[in-house]
Amino acid sequence: MNTRMNLSNVFALKEILKYTSREGYAVGAFSARYTTMIRSILRAGQKCASPVIIQISQKEINKYQVAIDKFSHEFYTAIIEEGIGIPIALHLDHTKDFAIIERAIEADFTSVMIDASDKPLEENIAVTREVVKYAHDRSVSVEAELGRISTTDFIETDSDGQLYTDPREAKIFIEETGADALAVSVGTAHGPYEGKQPNIDYQRLQAIRAAVKVPLVLHGASGVPADMIMRAIHLDGGGVSKVNIATDLEAALLKSLGYDTSLTDARLSALDNEMLNKAAEAVEETVIQKIEQFLGSQGHAADFNCIRGDRE
Repeated sequence: MNTRMNLSNVFALKEILKYTSREGYAVGAFSARYTTMIRSILRAGQKCASPVIIQISQKEINKYQVAIDKFSHEFYTAIIEEGIGIPIALHLDHTKDFAIIERAIEADFTSVMIDASDKPLEENIAVTREVVKYAHDRSVSVEAELGRISTTDFIETDSDGQLYTDPREAKIFIEETGADALAVSVGTAHGPYEGKQPNIDYQRLQAIRAAVKVPLVLHGASGVPADMIMRAIHLDGGGVSKVNIATDLEAALLKSLGYDTSLTDARLSALDNEMLNKAAEAVEETVIQKIEQFLGSQGHAADFNCIRGDRE
C-alpha cells in the first residue's frame, strides 16, 4: 500500500512513545473493534491535540470479522478525509500467528505485537527475536509480552490465569530480542472486572522499569480507576508509556445503541446514519475522557515537531 510513506504524522510505535517518560504522560492505544470507531478515535485525539494509537488484535479480527486490509484502508482514508494532523500509529495488538503479522506489515501497520507469553522464556525469546528481525527490516516496531495477563472475556487472549512479569527475566528478554516495547503483567486484566478490584503491583512495575530501557505497556486498563493509571504512569524513574483501552470503548458504543452484546463489523456498519452517529459520539466522548483523565496526553501532539522535522 505504501500510504504510510506519504503521511508525515504516522509513526512507528517506538517513535510515538519517545517522549512519554520525559514529559510524564502515556499514549492511549485504543482498540477499534469496529472500523467505524476509527474516525471517532482520531477525532478525539485531534480535539485534544494528543497522540493516539489505533489497534486491533488477532482475536478481535476474528470475532468482529474485520479484514486487516479493510481496517488499514479505513485508517489511512480517515486520516486524509478528516484532515487529521496529530501523531498517530497503527498497531496490531495481541497476535500469535506470524502470517497475520506479515499481512499487517504488508497493509502498512506501523507496529505489531507478538504474544508468545504462553511459552517458556527461551521459546518466547526465540519467537519474538524472529518477529523483531522481520519487522525491523521493514521499519516496523515490535511490542512483546513477558508474563501472562489474565482475561475475563477471552476477546484478546485465551487464558484467565495470570503470571506476573519477573524484572530479572524482563532484562534478559529485551536484551535478547531487541523488542521496542514490553507489555507487562502487574495486576490488570483484559475485559470487565465484574465486581473485582484491579490491583496494580507498583513495586514490581518500578523494578521492571529499572531493569529495561524500552517503553512499558499496560494492558487491561478498562475499568481501572484513573488514579491507579496515573500512578502507574508517574512512577519515580518513569512508568508505563502505552495504555491499552478496549472494553470501555465498545461498552460505550453498545450502550448508546441499546445493545448488550457485541455485533460484527458488517452488522454495525449496516445501521442507519442516526444510530451510527450516536455510536460515534459515544466513542469519541469516551476517548476524550481517557486522554484527559487517565493518560494526561492532551496537548502533547506538539512534542513531535522535531521528529516531523527530522523526516522532512
